[in-house]
Amino acid sequence: MEILIRRMQKTDLDGVIKIEEKAYGEHHWSKDSFMNELSNDLARYYSALNSDGELLGYAGCWQILEEVHITNIAVSPEYRRQKIGERLLRQIIDDCYKNKAKYITLEVRVSNNPAISLYEKYGFKSLGVRKGYYQNNNEDALIMWTENIFYDKFKLNYEKLTAGE
Repeated sequence: MEILIRRMQKTDLDGVIKIEEKAYGEHHWSKDSFMNELSNDLARYYSALNSDGELLGYAGCWQILEEVHITNIAVSPEYRRQKIGERLLRQIIDDCYKNKAKYITLEVRVSNNPAISLYEKYGFKSLGVRKGYYQNNNEDALIMWTENIFYDKFKLNYEKLTAGE
């Protein structure tokens, strides 16, 4: 499947909210929250679309100085396990290189093994837990960080993972 990753547009927001509802249930971000993020100078949001223009997933992050915090990566349930989340993550990492951000952090549900595996594949390490972080079920979140992405260990792994694309 051909996947296009581009900056999120206001016209994507209805689709984003549908994915939010499927992914997070009643405790999801509002359309206004995303609208605010699109006008936030610190934030960058991306949409993943197929060749028909259908929204498959989205991701967002904030850059503050040398650190990027991934706020969300979500893929519509019917399109999971097709490397869409991975492509969104790589878009964020590529932008970190362009914008000279050295470190990337995020929170992920302790039960979200597929996401944790993806982040570990890309060099994230768990450095702590936020107790009761998720409102819908009081689930804990792992706090994950990368080392400096400009260090050889991270760069060589990233180059290996993205070779040939």
